[in-house]
Amino acid sequence: MPCLLVIPTGIGCELGGYAGDALPAARLLAAASGCLITHPNVMNGASLYWSDARIHYVEGSALDRFAEGSLALRPVRRQRVGLLLDAGIEPELRCRHLQVADACRATLGLEIGPVLCTDVPLAVSLERGASGASWGRLGRPDALLRAGEALRAAGATAIAVVARFPEDPESEELAAYRQGSGVDALAGAEAVISHLLTDHLGLPCAHAPALGPLPLNPALDPRAAAEELGTTFLPCVLVGLSRAPDLVPWPCEQPATAADPALLRPEAIGAVVAPAGALGGAAVLACAERGIPVIAVPNPCVLEVTADRLGLTALHAASYAEAAGLVLALREGIAPAALHRPLPALAVSCGG
Repeated sequence: MPCLLVIPTGIGCELGGYAGDALPAARLLAAASGCLITHPNVMNGASLYWSDARIHYVEGSALDRFAEGSLALRPVRRQRVGLLLDAGIEPELRCRHLQVADACRATLGLEIGPVLCTDVPLAVSLERGASGASWGRLGRPDALLRAGEALRAAGATAIAVVARFPEDPESEELAAYRQGSGVDALAGAEAVISHLLTDHLGLPCAHAPALGPLPLNPALDPRAAAEELGTTFLPCVLVGLSRAPDLVPWPCEQPATAADPALLRPEAIGAVVAPAGALGGAAVLACAERGIPVIAVPNPCVLEVTADRLGLTALHAASYAEAAGLVLALREGIAPAALHRPLPALAVSCGG
């Protein structure tokens, strides 16, 4: 039963607000559903990653379109991952990223290339919204799109983007984040980059920020540790994209593709799991509108967009472990209400 797991980026979720710390929940939901579709924010653990044939790595805007019913997903054996590097990355840091790509080729057998630098720096800037959520701006989106088009023309079937991000290693915000509180200041801008490129090219895309190394912090929160294991955030992106499904416009005009039994069709979605306070995203609202069960899980963040405030009907789970139980119940055709007590008796309604 295909199931969506959505944990929005840049809103400081207690689980999923750090690099890859939602992976255990994703693995459990994949086991319960047999088929989990989720986005890079859930799967990306910097130097750490987890490959599972039941988990499909789909960029956020493409996941929204899948939930809306305008996109299907075609599983593939491998993608040829083009590497797009920001011209603003310093030579030494660029070399580090190239070495990561070579390591993934030599050690994991991934097909990576070509590699292309933008013709001008992308000029990423970071912002913070009134809610406290992070977002950002891209000074030269035209350079990003030109480079993406060139990679697609050269045969890339998926694109990993590395942009140089501004940094302030002495900031109080970063110190709080490393100690387990606050919001990932980079995440919102990363989403801007990957959404723009995916929507423009129709290819699987994901982003890794280029940053200088941080000094050792003995008080590091375990959730932040994955981000400090290496010199880049690129390994998980290359692994995720290497088997990301193709994005197929839906309904599909090609009969052979439309009839492919492996194709993941939007009408097959059985449930969407999302934080109880962040139910206002496009994927959740589209699923609710289409009558797909919404499972809301307590996962504190800077938002309070709840089912009650939206007027949505949702199944409430006390944890992601309980959400996995509800997914399994739906997969097995068990009515969730039958799992709770008291169980009200049926009433007879006589027609007029």
